[in-house]
Amino acid sequence: MESKAEARYIRVSPQKARLVVDLIRGMQAGAALSALRAANKRIAPTVEKVLQSAIANAQNQNEDVDVDRLYVSEAKVNEGPRMKRVRPAPMGRAYRIQRRMAHIVIRVAEKEA
Repeated sequence: MESKAEARYIRVSPQKARLVVDLIRGMQAGAALSALRAANKRIAPTVEKVLQSAIANAQNQNEDVDVDRLYVSEAKVNEGPRMKRVRPAPMGRAYRIQRRMAHIVIRVAEKEA
């Protein structure tokens, strides 16, 4: 039994979000939540929220699921669309700025006994 949660269009670069998501991949759900609370990154509370949502989805899908046996079976960050902006540059030119977005996907599954 596997359940998933995802947060889309998060205003953080996927590269920075992957640093946090790589910490929790394969961990027990409770340990992953503690690791995210201790992480000193701006995206960590958002990833924690997605993980809590995946745990809640698992409980809603199947009432006899044991939350203590849940683990992060898949955690990935995909690149979302980019917001293109223009910044003035010397001599009337313009520099292009790309503000990146990320889609965060977390799946939790129950370990077999």
